[in-house]
Amino acid sequence: MSEDCKEGSACAIDFTKETQNPKKSFSLNKDYVIPAVGFFFLLLGIGFDFYDLSFYKAPVPLIWFGIIYIIIGGPVLLKAGKLIVKGGIYNEFVLMSVATLGAFLIGSYEEGVAVMLFYVVGELFQEAAVNKAKGSIEALLKVQVEEVIVLENGHATVKHPREVAIGQIIQTKPGEKIALDGELISNNAILNTAALTGESTPDTKIKGEKVLAGMVNLTKVIEIKVTSKFEDTKLSKILKLVQEAVGRKAKTQLLVSRLAKIYTPIVFWLAIGLVVIPYFFLGDAYIFQMWFQRALIFLVISCPCALVISIPLGYFGGIGAASQHGILFKGSNFIDLLTKVDTVVMDKTGTLTKGVFEVQELVAQNFNKELLVELTAVLEANSTHPIAEAIVKYAKIDKSTFNSTNVEEISGYGMKGEVGAYEVIAGNTKLLKKFNISYDEKLDLNTETIVVIAINKMFAGYITIADTLKNDANQAITALHNIKNIKEVVMLSGDKQAVVDKIAKQLGIDKAIGELLPEDKIIEVEKLKAAGRTIAFVGDGINDAPVIAIADVGMAMGGLGSDAAIETADVVIQTDQPSKIATAIKISYSTNKIIWQNIGFALGIKILVLILGALGMATLWEAVIADVGVALLAILNAVRIQRMKWS
Repeated sequence: MSEDCKEGSACAIDFTKETQNPKKSFSLNKDYVIPAVGFFFLLLGIGFDFYDLSFYKAPVPLIWFGIIYIIIGGPVLLKAGKLIVKGGIYNEFVLMSVATLGAFLIGSYEEGVAVMLFYVVGELFQEAAVNKAKGSIEALLKVQVEEVIVLENGHATVKHPREVAIGQIIQTKPGEKIALDGELISNNAILNTAALTGESTPDTKIKGEKVLAGMVNLTKVIEIKVTSKFEDTKLSKILKLVQEAVGRKAKTQLLVSRLAKIYTPIVFWLAIGLVVIPYFFLGDAYIFQMWFQRALIFLVISCPCALVISIPLGYFGGIGAASQHGILFKGSNFIDLLTKVDTVVMDKTGTLTKGVFEVQELVAQNFNKELLVELTAVLEANSTHPIAEAIVKYAKIDKSTFNSTNVEEISGYGMKGEVGAYEVIAGNTKLLKKFNISYDEKLDLNTETIVVIAINKMFAGYITIADTLKNDANQAITALHNIKNIKEVVMLSGDKQAVVDKIAKQLGIDKAIGELLPEDKIIEVEKLKAAGRTIAFVGDGINDAPVIAIADVGMAMGGLGSDAAIETADVVIQTDQPSKIATAIKISYSTNKIIWQNIGFALGIKILVLILGALGMATLWEAVIADVGVALLAILNAVRIQRMKWS
């Protein structure tokens, strides 16, 4: 814990500082050797009756326990002294130092050493817990590559990724991490994307596809054309988001910070009052040692260790657990906000669907099906329209013997041309009407994108094309409906209402509105907010950025989403899986629940033992248990977040 954590305010883990100057990993043997030796000599001192010695009866136990105390508590006393010099009196270092030194003043040497020993051990456990919570995020920070092979004029040069310009070619060997975002120029590559997405299943990329910094090349040497500077890579932006996340404190954490600044001086002066005030009421019956001991017990119990470490540790654990599932919270405040969401609104294309057109059905009428799709694909190969590309991809015409001639692209209708000995017309139904070709008019009612085909001026069949649902789209909506606080799941889209309705029915979405412009989506979200709803909006495109910004919690698909959406969002789903929306909400619930458990548990136990201590019904041993014991239990409870399952 940093010194700032000791100045009476709730401890915020300075993640940015620690990752820039990483400390040596927690070592059980090294860190625990002094407390272990101290514990051994403490037990030896308690078991040995010093007071039977015939020489220097009083100084012997004082010297024995005093040496142990200095060895164990020396660093704590030193830090307390430094903080007092800076004006920081109300902190746990000073509280512990005053209480334990006071124990020595009244002859309770064993208790003084024990309190300091358990406090130091508690600090070590806290450090171990913090390191555990930071582990998954620190692993992400180590993904960035320091060296990259750049191919220049036929020569391979090793450079730092910052020195590589857009358009240059880099080479990545098997087992190495890709250093920069780029376009794969090798024929194919098998990559491990776990660092970015949380998914361990290898991802196969083909020539021309986008690859990202942080992905691990698994099989062979590959070459990549750089498309982003080092500071603009997806990975660099992710790391920036993670580092900034801890700086944004949740209301709960800020509340504890404010309370700690009031709480610490109050208990400090109450302890002084506990020594002084009884004198004026008891007169000759006043026993200074008894009331001084009660004040010391009061001070030990009052130390807010459990709160100052377990609450930020709980939020940090939630952020770390989310990152393991490919979810990035931009701040602990969004964990709290997500627990209040009762309505999830989402875009369709790129969020619930893949955003890629694929052939759904091929129907031939009085014509050979294989020949129909081949002729159509050869014609469509002359267009760059996404629908045309979907047909070409589906047909796989690499070995076709047909050539297209006299090709004409008719804007808003489709294409016409000669393929071999055939005249081929492919497009919408308006195109067939234009050439007076009869067809089944029921096709006009089709809700999907449809390409009708005529061969030699005769209707020959049709191809339906649609944007396909993501693999976990059904799972995503089901999971959201299973969350008690979620009242409604809404889909907003610019697509045709018929298409939107079909997908909504297929997935079980409560409400779906289509044919919306970006500004229309804002109006719909504002209507829901005006009705008292707390909204989480999920989108992926640049057109979603304004709606993401006005939502109570904005969420973006980070793998393929636009930079504008990702930068505007409060929560980024790196895996592009809509099922992670429910995962993020469940992580928020668990994190929030554990934090409030810790607050209630710590305050409840402390108040009880504070009263008992003030009444003289608790000893320093009970004080030790109340302070260090409660702190350790709260820490262990916070660390549970890392082990929870949300699938």
